[in-house]
Amino acid sequence: MLPLCLFEAVLIFFRALISVRCCLCRSYTKTKHDLEIYRQIDLTIEDSLDLEIYGQIALNVECHAHLSTTQNTGLNFRLRSHSVSFLFSHHQIELQLFSMDKEAECCSTHLIEGDGTFNAVGLDSFIKQVKLGECGLSYAVVAIMGPQSSGKSTLLNHLFHTNFREMDAYRGRSQTTKGIWMARCPGIEPCTIVMDLEGTDGRERGEDDTAFEKQSALFALAVSDIVLINMWCHDIGREQAANKPLLKTVFQVMLRLFSPRKTTLMFVIRDKTRTPLENLEPVLREDIQKIWDSVPKPEAHKHTPLSEFFNVQVVALSSYEEKEEQFKEQVANLRQKFFQSIAPGGLAGDRQGVVPASGFSFSAQQIWKVIMENKDLDLPAHKVMVATVRCEEIANEKYSFFVSNEDWLELEEAVQSHLVPGFGKKLSSLLSKSLSSYDEEATYFEDSVRSAKRQQLEEKLMQLVHPAYQLMLEHIRFETLNNFKKALTDALSGGQGFAVAARDCTTKFMRLFDEQCEDAVIKQANWDSAKVRDKFSCDLDSHIAEVRTAKLSELTSLYESKLKEALYGPVEALLEGANDDTWPAIRKLFHREIGTTVSEFSFSLSAFEMDEQEKEDMISKLKNFARGLVEGKTREEAAKVLYHMKERFTSIFNHDNDSMPRVWTGKEDIRAITKMARSSSLKLLSVLAAIRLDEETDTIGDTLVVTLVDPKKDTNKSTTDPLASSTWEEVPATKTLITPVQCKALWSQFQRETEYTITQAIASQEANKRSNNWLPPPWAIAAMVILGFNEFMTLLRNPLWLLFIFVSYLILKALWVQLDISGEFRNGALPGILSLSTKFLPTVMNLLRKLAEEGQTPINTDAPRNEPNFPQPSRTIQGNNSGFSSTASSEVTMEGEMEYTSPTK
Repeated sequence: MLPLCLFEAVLIFFRALISVRCCLCRSYTKTKHDLEIYRQIDLTIEDSLDLEIYGQIALNVECHAHLSTTQNTGLNFRLRSHSVSFLFSHHQIELQLFSMDKEAECCSTHLIEGDGTFNAVGLDSFIKQVKLGECGLSYAVVAIMGPQSSGKSTLLNHLFHTNFREMDAYRGRSQTTKGIWMARCPGIEPCTIVMDLEGTDGRERGEDDTAFEKQSALFALAVSDIVLINMWCHDIGREQAANKPLLKTVFQVMLRLFSPRKTTLMFVIRDKTRTPLENLEPVLREDIQKIWDSVPKPEAHKHTPLSEFFNVQVVALSSYEEKEEQFKEQVANLRQKFFQSIAPGGLAGDRQGVVPASGFSFSAQQIWKVIMENKDLDLPAHKVMVATVRCEEIANEKYSFFVSNEDWLELEEAVQSHLVPGFGKKLSSLLSKSLSSYDEEATYFEDSVRSAKRQQLEEKLMQLVHPAYQLMLEHIRFETLNNFKKALTDALSGGQGFAVAARDCTTKFMRLFDEQCEDAVIKQANWDSAKVRDKFSCDLDSHIAEVRTAKLSELTSLYESKLKEALYGPVEALLEGANDDTWPAIRKLFHREIGTTVSEFSFSLSAFEMDEQEKEDMISKLKNFARGLVEGKTREEAAKVLYHMKERFTSIFNHDNDSMPRVWTGKEDIRAITKMARSSSLKLLSVLAAIRLDEETDTIGDTLVVTLVDPKKDTNKSTTDPLASSTWEEVPATKTLITPVQCKALWSQFQRETEYTITQAIASQEANKRSNNWLPPPWAIAAMVILGFNEFMTLLRNPLWLLFIFVSYLILKALWVQLDISGEFRNGALPGILSLSTKFLPTVMNLLRKLAEEGQTPINTDAPRNEPNFPQPSRTIQGNNSGFSSTASSEVTMEGEMEYTSPTK
């Protein structure tokens, strides 16, 4: 009685515990899963006189609840598994309390509906919830197939602690699992996913509707590493057993795989009888082999053994309903085999072609799509396809992340405007992180595909960053080039030689450019900066050549200006004063200045370290410039030769040897002066007729003199005119400035234009001669005496006439002096008349006014009364350089006195 009392007490305790549990569950709200409380109490008491009293209470309680508020996430209340054992002397009562958190440990989803619809959204959510994507290749997939209502879900729930829906035997035997369910097995490492397939041979689908059975079987074989075949023990050895259609289905769909992978087939014999497993297993394997041999196979696999496709294992389990404890113990032992199932020696240790966990969802979808389209399933190609798609997704994800990376955006923005120090290291680090992240996520996919996609990602990243790299190199090139230009300018300004400065600066900045390019190198890119370096080198050479050309041009211009200053004026002066020594003087000046300038120029060129040929060429150009300067000035003066000839003629003709202006008094030899002036002008013409920088003799001067000035000296009596030619003898055409024909024409024009000057001189001389002779001709004097004898006698008889004539003479003499009549008529009769007409009246008025003022002056009392009121004339004799006769002049002084100057002979 005592054991029964204790048993009742324990039962009351657990009933109270269940009541508390129910109150707690009603206090909270469930969120994702329905609150499911099930209890199972199995009490077996066997009373017997010879047997022990055995009591067992198994109580399974599962409670999950969430408390949600506005600020708190939730609280989980769990009743953990407890096991309490009471041992009595003759009785044993064992109570077990199980509890599992479905949300955290056992998560399930309906993968494929009964109508074949694939639940992609649910699968993705399931993978995220169980974090399958983080497992890489460290995961296993287990599937179970078998006849309907054979206890598949029950086996999975006990074996893997899942929560698949089980058949309620009290409601009859019917289809419980529809389609394919998937759940995560808690407590098993590595991560194990189990699939519960819809049972075969179900009356709900009928005898003819076996398409879904084959499709689900093919899907399980393609996806799973381990396939459990649930079968009854009493079907072993039977010809018409329930498991034979299932095995035929498995073998047929296996052959539909283009390149099937080896799968572990674990035959789970349910409701094992007393027959030992050692006896059942050979019979089962024999039946399996017969089924395999009877299945039609393609030509390629006609002789392929079963072991090539399947790794067959056989386990047996006792009846769950009759021997539950033994069943559970066997299931617990079987569960241990699934730990580290993918390790070498494990259930799936020799598996191949595993799809990485991150691509499982896509792989499963594509496999089911191919199966639904009734196509042969090429697993290797499918593996490549999954790897291609998944690696492409990973690559695109990493590329998008890199594009939006703030560090990259900042670096890209910075390099747009200026040179970024450490550009290569920064960008290499960003690229390395992106590629490393890709490698981590894609490490388990097909090597060739992974490598190809990695290469594509790397190429895309390189294409993305290449403009920034090129821009960085351009910044380096431009900045270094600008610094080079400044350094070269400073070195030249400091007095350093051009060649030395250019060489030192080039070496320094090429090294600096290489260092900066090395700093900008991206490790992941095999880009060669040689082209940019060559371009930079060309830029340096171009700038050096440009500066060198500018400096040489500046230097050349400097010495050319010196030569121009030293030669231009002196040559012009020498040509204007042309004589026999003109060209020797020009040559002497030319060689002296050229020698000095070339010596200085050659010393300045030594700083450029040029070759001798180039140096000689530049010196030759400078000499040619000097020669051209002299020749150009000579040509310029030759173009104005007529003007110079007239100037020289006028100068010599109108000035004496003392450079004083000539006054044509009548004593000068105009012919000799004219000849001298013309000879000098002809000398000027002969000097400008040709260029004589080289010491070569010619006969231009003699020819011109003999031909144009003194033909009598011509000893050559030839009738040919020496000037009737376009060239001079012994003078090249390139050095001829004025040809003989032009000289003759110029001389004729010169004579015509100077004739007026000569005529004017002769006329002036004649006029001076006439003005010096005051007496009329003798015949006029005889005529005046004869014809004026009567008038002369009349004047003698009447003295008043004499007085009148004397006063008139004085007035006219005063007007003659005041008007300077003789001076006015020197320029000609007409100009003299016009000038006197304008001056006559003012002069008369002025004279009368003076006389009137003189008449109003008081008479001096000291003067004698009988003397007239006129001052004594003072006689002065004036001479001039021209030899004219003296003239009388009369002036009215400020004191009222009048002076008269009488002519003297």
